Amino acid sequence: MVQLLLDAGALLGESPFWHAAEARLYWVDIEGRKIHRTDPATGADEVMILAEQVGCIAPRAGGGLVAALQTGCALIDAWGAAPRAFGPAVLAGKPEQRFNDGRVDSAGRLWVGSLTSDKANPTAALYRLDPDGSLTEVFGGIATSNGAAFSPDGRTFYHADTPTHAIRTFDVDPATGALGAGRIFHQFEEGNGRPDGAAVDAEGCYWSALWDGWRVVRFSPDGELIQTVEMPVQRPTMIAFGGADLQTAFVTSAGKNLTDEERKAQPHAGAVFSFRVDAPGLAQSEFGG
Repeated sequence: MVQLLLDAGALLGESPFWHAAEARLYWVDIEGRKIHRTDPATGADEVMILAEQVGCIAPRAGGGLVAALQTGCALIDAWGAAPRAFGPAVLAGKPEQRFNDGRVDSAGRLWVGSLTSDKANPTAALYRLDPDGSLTEVFGGIATSNGAAFSPDGRTFYHADTPTHAIRTFDVDPATGALGAGRIFHQFEEGNGRPDGAAVDAEGCYWSALWDGWRVVRFSPDGELIQTVEMPVQRPTMIAFGGADLQTAFVTSAGKNLTDEERKAQPHAGAVFSFRVDAPGLAQSEFGG
């Protein structure tokens, strides 16, 4: 069921998205400081190397990319172009933090969170980058912001603080981006994987890649576990849907910090994988800036 798409050997593969016009899968290697553009039809893979770590990327309505880098966000006007700062460098002077997972909503705003290396001190936060370059802290007190996704109608926001093993949902006003109070969507037991990157499909089901969990899981809109896809790697990191029918799932993974024994058990750690799904994904929203 699960196929090897690209044996990239990424340290920390993340943030895949399907670019429909190009029929390419974009994704990043955060710690490798790379943006990849992969052609699933041929296996060809182009790479941009950046000067700093890149937590997530998304397409822009006017072409190019928006990227959340180590200390702030940036715009990349075309493939191979140098990033140019966009919005405040809110994490400058915070060497224990960097930007991580993000998601663009239907209004063209990038919701992006940070993580802190000091997990005992949850000082990271979730931010919203608007198309005019303004950056708003949505909420703080988290350790590793992950799992950002929206329901098909844009009225529910999903978020995971990975070390808590919990996925939460929030009511959201699509017009203003205002969030209501959070509630637990699913609480994982400890020791069997932690929620990492995620995506929602056209049926409103939430898919989560489980770090240290060897699997990707699908939940109904009510939080019921309805599907498990076993992965050949310990650390799948994020899922995206693509292909002409949006029914191919692409999953990135991490290959860093593995022992020799662990690496023998998963020789393709750091690769990108694919499998077919019954329900298509949602079309990728574009950043409005």
